[in-house]
Parts: sequence; C-alpha cells; structure tokens
Amino acid sequence: MTLTHYLLFAVFTFSLVCIDIWQTRGGAISLKKAITWSVFWFGLAFVFAGVLYLYWDWLVPGSDYTPQSATLSFVTGYLLEKSLSVDNLFVFAIIFHQYAVPEHLRPRALLWGVIGALVLRAIMIAVGAQLLEQYHWVLYVFAAFLIWTGIQLATDKGDSHVSPLPEKMVRRLMPVSENYDGNKLFSKENGKRVATPMFIVIGVIACMDVMFALDSIPAIFAVTREPFLVLAANVFALLGLRSLYFVLQNMMDKFVYLKPALSFIMVFIGVKMCLIGTPYEVPTWLSLSVLLLTMAVAVIASIQKQKSLKDSLDLG
Repeated sequence: MTLTHYLLFAVFTFSLVCIDIWQTRGGAISLKKAITWSVFWFGLAFVFAGVLYLYWDWLVPGSDYTPQSATLSFVTGYLLEKSLSVDNLFVFAIIFHQYAVPEHLRPRALLWGVIGALVLRAIMIAVGAQLLEQYHWVLYVFAAFLIWTGIQLATDKGDSHVSPLPEKMVRRLMPVSENYDGNKLFSKENGKRVATPMFIVIGVIACMDVMFALDSIPAIFAVTREPFLVLAANVFALLGLRSLYFVLQNMMDKFVYLKPALSFIMVFIGVKMCLIGTPYEVPTWLSLSVLLLTMAVAVIASIQKQKSLKDSLDLG
C-alpha cells in the first residue's frame, strides 16, 4: 500500500472523527441516540469491508491477500478488536466515577482519549508486534494495578482515585486546579497557567487504552500481518467506542449494584492479563461472556432491589 493510500485513509479517519464530534455536540447523549450511532458505526465497518472486497487489488496491488481473504481478515480483526474494547468501556466507567467527571464533559474526554489512542496505536502498529512482545512484562504490572484498583473500588468510600500514578506524574510537572473548567485542559488561577482535572482524565484514558493495546494489537497480528488491515480494524473499533460507552453508561446509571460489578470486572480483567501467553489464557469469547454475565446479574439484582424498595414505599 502506497503512502498516498495511507494519507487518504488518514483523511477519511479524520472525517469520521469530525462526524463523531458533530453527533455528540451539546454533551447530552440519550440512550436512543447512543444505540443509533452504535449501530451506524457497526454498519459502517461492514460497508468498509465491502469496499475492501471490491477495490482491494487497487488499494494493495501485488498483495499476497486475495480480496476475499483481505475482507475476511478485516472483519475478523474488527470483531476481535471490538470484543476486546469492551474491557476499555468498563475502565472508562471507573475513571469517570472516581474522578467525578460531569456527564456533559464525558463525550469530550472520550474524544480526546480516543484520538490519542488512535495516534499511539498507529505508531505501535508501525513498530510491529515483535517489539511489543519484548515488553510483555508491562502487562503484568498493569494487571497487578487493575486487581488493586478493583479491590480499592470494592472498599471505596468515595475519596479514592482510580489511577494515582498518572495523576502524581502530572502534579509533579505542573500545578493542577481542583475544579473542572468546562472542556478546557488548562486554565489560569491567580495569573498562573494550571492543568485542569480534565487533562488528567484524558491522560489516564489514553494511557489505559494503549496499555490494552499491548494485548489487542499482538492478538490481531495473529489474525493478519497486513499493517493496513490491522490499522483499519483498530480505527473502526475505536471510532464506535464512544457511542457504545454511552449505551453502557445510560444503562449503568440506573443500577445500584454497579460498584460491586465493576469491582469484580476489574479484578477479572487483571487476572486475565496475568494469564496472557500461558496455557491458561482466557479466550476472548469467554472474557466477553463473563463481562456480559456480570453486568446482567448486576442489572437483574438492581431491578429487584428497586422493585423491593418501591413495594416497601407503597406498603408504607
């Protein structure tokens, strides 16, 4: 694939990001709107798969892949990345909960986090899976941190942070204000330039997503070694991530058993990452099943809890 093709794909990606910015204008994302756009991004990925099938020989002339195999590799890689991205959604929920991010600021926080992840993943894909495998030990550090976070969340009394290490690093470099200032990353206090909590939140989101990429990118390289297909699968998976998060958020905000469910999920993800590369590695389908089952149990238990409370009030 030529540099011109990559530049055209970059322009195409930028256009999609602009559409995503437009559809989240105003900050308020309803469940109906989030579901509609989640379906749109999912459908767009398969439209792109059709384009690959029709124009693959023009995009990558002389490739070892046939249009059929290239299309199949992209769809498989996309579904794999989409499944793995479910982990990211729960991490986003933890970050927003612990940093008390106002709901109307969450779309912009996710936007910057996803843009940062797109750029950093593109660099990581260019470097290749071989180099990433040399830093496999980082996954164990991150796994231990996730397990610790899950335990902290289970015992949280409302005054702890999900990620103190990134916050400490920022605070060492510059002063940080105590309050949000809209979507601004920096503001002025007493004539001095300071970072806002939004700056920390975005940094944590991007950092977490790249850490998950240490798992997902080597996984997709097992599906295909064609860099463009790897990049395209990651782009489409990440572009739909924001809308999918708001589907999850609109559901989670109604559930009283959110915290214990998220606590268990964080510990599970940490254990899962510890087992990567071992004979006991957790397959993607099982991981996704555990996450969905956990949330389903939390949802049902929350509905029953609310129903019991309502019945008690009616009787009273």
